[in-house]
Amino acid sequence: MLRIWQRGLYYSLGIIILTLGIALTIESHLGTSPFDALLVGLYRSFGLTIGSWEIVVGLTIILFNAAAQRKRPELLALATSLLTGIGIDLWLWIIRSNDLMLSPNLMAQILCLLAGILFASLGIAINLQADFAPNPFDRMMLVVRKLTGWTITTSRVLISILLVIVAALFGGAIGVGTILITLLSGPAIHGFMNLVNRLDQRLAPAGS
Repeated sequence: MLRIWQRGLYYSLGIIILTLGIALTIESHLGTSPFDALLVGLYRSFGLTIGSWEIVVGLTIILFNAAAQRKRPELLALATSLLTGIGIDLWLWIIRSNDLMLSPNLMAQILCLLAGILFASLGIAINLQADFAPNPFDRMMLVVRKLTGWTITTSRVLISILLVIVAALFGGAIGVGTILITLLSGPAIHGFMNLVNRLDQRLAPAGS
């Protein structure tokens, strides 16, 4: 029972930290990840909030995954999209309402971007440790791999390229930050996963 509560804590904490990272990359105005760039582009083109588009796009991906696998939609994946969307909007509101980027300059933007990458990577690492609810985007890569026979790396790269193209069509947040996030996120997530795993081993109940 204690282990289940720990996984739930990892899941919740991971989303909180991840969405802070996403909000910081958005507020850096230097570019976001391909997926988040699409959300910003949809927000700029059609209104609603960036978090709302996270939920809408997440639901679309969940339905695609279900149809491609001929299975029922994963409700836990929908919960992940819902909580992530709420978290993004909440952090953006906190940052903007407190004028945390009141006098942005290039150095402040770079620091904001790097902090965003670190927080997002840490959040993902903690969330992966939870192994609690699937991320719709990560699940889609597995579905594409199964349908095409491509590797995970090839699937991720091609999906990311497609997202960048679509995001650019909608005026999404494409920039040097998009390149940096693509290059730095993988190593950062890997490093944080090692740290989180060691911490989890210390916290794990005996015999689990």
